[in-house]
Amino acid sequence: AFLSSSESNSRRAVNRGYLGELLRLYQDWHRNDVSNNYIYIRRGLLLCLKYITNIQLGRETFLGSRGMEILFTSVQDCLSCKNLDPIITTATHILRKCYPKEHLPVVTVRSSYSFPLPGNASAGPPCEGSEEGCWVEHLWLCLFPTSAGDSESEGEEEDEKDWDNEDVESKEEDCDLETDVNKLRSRPVLDWPEQELEKYEALCAELFQNFQELEFESEEKKSLEDRTESLPSAPSHFIPSAASVKHPNCRWRNQSVTEMGPDPGEQDFKVPLQSWRKKEECIWDKNDENRDIAEKAQDKDFCEEEDPARSHVFALCSLLKDAAWYKKVFYPHCEASIDPSPEGRLESSDLVRNLLEKHQGDIPFHSPCFYAARAQCVKSIPGYRELAFPDFWGHQPPPYSKPVLERKHGLQRDKVLDDVRRLIQPGDVIGRTVFDLDDPSLSSPAAPGCLTFFSKFESGNLRKAIQVREFEYDLIMNADVNSSQHHQWFYFEVRDMKPAVPYRFNIINCEKLNSQFNYGMQLVMYSVREALQGRPRWTRAGQEICYYKNHYRCRSAAAGGGGVRRRFYYTLTFSIKFPHKDDVCYLAYHYPYTYSTMMSHLDILEQNRNPRKVYWRQQTLCQTLGGNPCPLLTVTAMPESKNRDDLEQFCNRPYVFLTARVHPGESNASWVMKGTLEFLVSSDPIAELLRKCFIFKIVPMLNPDGVING
Repeated sequence: AFLSSSESNSRRAVNRGYLGELLRLYQDWHRNDVSNNYIYIRRGLLLCLKYITNIQLGRETFLGSRGMEILFTSVQDCLSCKNLDPIITTATHILRKCYPKEHLPVVTVRSSYSFPLPGNASAGPPCEGSEEGCWVEHLWLCLFPTSAGDSESEGEEEDEKDWDNEDVESKEEDCDLETDVNKLRSRPVLDWPEQELEKYEALCAELFQNFQELEFESEEKKSLEDRTESLPSAPSHFIPSAASVKHPNCRWRNQSVTEMGPDPGEQDFKVPLQSWRKKEECIWDKNDENRDIAEKAQDKDFCEEEDPARSHVFALCSLLKDAAWYKKVFYPHCEASIDPSPEGRLESSDLVRNLLEKHQGDIPFHSPCFYAARAQCVKSIPGYRELAFPDFWGHQPPPYSKPVLERKHGLQRDKVLDDVRRLIQPGDVIGRTVFDLDDPSLSSPAAPGCLTFFSKFESGNLRKAIQVREFEYDLIMNADVNSSQHHQWFYFEVRDMKPAVPYRFNIINCEKLNSQFNYGMQLVMYSVREALQGRPRWTRAGQEICYYKNHYRCRSAAAGGGGVRRRFYYTLTFSIKFPHKDDVCYLAYHYPYTYSTMMSHLDILEQNRNPRKVYWRQQTLCQTLGGNPCPLLTVTAMPESKNRDDLEQFCNRPYVFLTARVHPGESNASWVMKGTLEFLVSSDPIAELLRKCFIFKIVPMLNPDGVING
């Protein structure tokens, strides 16, 4: 085995026909060593094969000698004996390495979505392998050239040289420490001239506000604010969950909300659905019509164009009793074929109202109608027309804690062998494409007994689904817009499942070298049926989860030298048993947090704050390339009065700048930001102190277009 580790010796062994003899010799030992007394001899023969197959010629000869079938059969005989793990591990390694390499089963690895960037003459996506399309790969190859010889290790273990030097590292750390106290106390010099900074005055409007309302409030407004409490106060060690939000004398249109305040005499505030397409309004007083008019004007400014078809976008039919109920709610393009008559639309509106009345309203800081109003104004590259039910309906945290998933011994090995079985037994593979973003005709309901997939909603990501076996599907995620990379995030819908049947899903175009899915992390699942039964929540789901390198490769043209940079793909595989028959479930990498969720959350926070204590201003930092506003928030405490000292203290507060979601797939950052905002505007003593000490400038989502387009 040691001699065959040399490339020249491996090539010599192949040319002289030794590889076939090694296979026959290994077969003979495997058949006759019934008592497993010569495990190390058998493993030694496998090590010889492992080293010889490090070269391209060795792998080709191995395949031609039926090596895959021989090793696969022998491994199946060894799985029942734990003492044979050394043989199984080595044989599995050879099978993975020699599995014929393929390209992904897509027309192009570039994203299905393209966007014309400013300054580009062509609006279409760059050609794969062209200079425009692969400039990042070109730059990488220029900086880090790679050879494309046939002695390749296939990247099984990408060696990283350790250049750490403790002495050098400690010196660098010392150089980074400033010890001069006078320098530390000095104020930094402006990088730009003050004249150029004046253009940002509009983003600091709080410094130029006269706060006339502090002294000239109307008696009506004072009475209103005296009756209005802010977000709930909480003990200093507890960040409020807002489950106890109080709104005396407040009633919500479009949603039934359960009052969570301490007064048992207060009634739930319910008002029948008035308008689907308008943003919800919080009516503080029957006579306060000016507030209604102003809010409607703001809504009109925010969303200039309304689609008349959205008035009946959420059409229902007998809820769970009708198999088509879900399509009629969230697939407006199907509605005409279901019931195109005006009477049918009116009936649908009544059903929608009935559905919303079933919404318990106990999800803090969430309103379905606020979300729907914001979502219809979002501009996406695919032109989304549907809403994902979890984002619309909302969700609650599960009432229990769940430990990380324990990984079963030999799980990855078993999954790799299942992949090898596809090559050896191709007759078992169905190979039917059931969903494809690049082919809309495949997005229709699939064949009976087959799952139906969908991802054309905000933050959704699923490009292609291929049925491999009856209960197994290969999934391909879409790359970033105008790119061929970044496939980590996934969020899609699954329908037409059978209950208590383990479905296996393989996401086959992951890019990271490793994943937390190998260390107990699970994906999240949302069941629509569970939500309508009063349990709206994302739950950790998935069994037999593992993440490993697969046989798919991507080649990108190199700059100049004609070399090739190989990109390796990895598989995330998991199995799920769905709880209900013909349910509608959503699977996601992490708890989704969409752009519309953020915007509706800001609307609710603005209405629920105490305007006498909390200074809140929402501005637009910029318009994204896709045409969506990127909000900038200013949160601080209102000055105590209009006298000079209070205003000076207000203007001299230091700024704290908070941002989140620069990477669209990091939805956890948005959840942290959500909790931060809820805390900052609450009546918690620590929150009040923070507002009095600082002015918070907050950009809750730095990359709205990336989040929207999945």
